[in-house]
Amino acid sequence: MFQKIANVLSIISFVMVASMSGGTYFAYKYVTSEQFKSRVMNEILDNVSGMMPKVLDQNLPKVTGQSMPIIK
Repeated sequence: MFQKIANVLSIISFVMVASMSGGTYFAYKYVTSEQFKSRVMNEILDNVSGMMPKVLDQNLPKVTGQSMPIIK
């Protein structure tokens, strides 16, 4: 009886390890792919471009002073 339980647990353990290894492999392949890189880059650029006009409007002065004198 103990032998059957040990065999079942061994099979379950093997299936779990195999599925975790396969999942890790495919996750690594996806994360290192160009598709993932372009998706993340597009999302970041969309977020940053949405914030930029607001930040620039708040921090740019309306009037500037004279330019720096050039010493001859």
